[in-house]
Amino acid sequence: MHLCKICNTSTSEIVDNKKSLIYYRCEACGFVSLSDSFMVNKVLEKEQYDHHNNSLENEGYVTMFENFIDNAIAPYLENIETALDFGSGPTPVFSVLLERRGLIVDIYDLYYSPKKVYESKSYDLITSTEVFEHLSRPIEILEMLAEHLNERGYVALMTKFPPKDDQAFLDWWYRRDPTHISFFTPKSFELMAEKVGLKVLKTINENIVVFQKC
Repeated sequence: MHLCKICNTSTSEIVDNKKSLIYYRCEACGFVSLSDSFMVNKVLEKEQYDHHNNSLENEGYVTMFENFIDNAIAPYLENIETALDFGSGPTPVFSVLLERRGLIVDIYDLYYSPKKVYESKSYDLITSTEVFEHLSRPIEILEMLAEHLNERGYVALMTKFPPKDDQAFLDWWYRRDPTHISFFTPKSFELMAEKVGLKVLKTINENIVVFQKC
């Protein structure tokens, strides 16, 4: 029996017969994960990331981030001076947009900015946009981020919540990226927060969650 990575509860299988993939949906918190045996290696993962069109000239990309800032971060800006963008990507567009809002921003990315600048620091805000769906050990990463938050600091994540119906999940465009392996529900994020000393302040539009350090 496969147990949920978030809450250690039993799961049901979702089988993609066309691509010969197996996912597991938690019967308690709804978290969906790709079976570890089907995860792509680091070389193929980076090749996929290299194809992303992330730049300040991409108006749609910038608008997505501006909306994220307006909805998830702007309400708390009076409490925020320093930020870490965790998983900044090949072109750190988001950090530039945060700097335009007056923040001092560090960036980290496994492939494109691999120096762990956060190790000796703590921040008022940590952001991670379109990153958590790529993680095989999401609780470990969220715990690490929480450790680098100042007291009452914020974590703002962007990642799409999965459809509740299995067939709808199989038809869902977002899971077709082979590097997308983890799909979270508001409940799964609440449980993760409890484990790492955070609380969920709000979820927005089925793709954003904001935490605060307890």
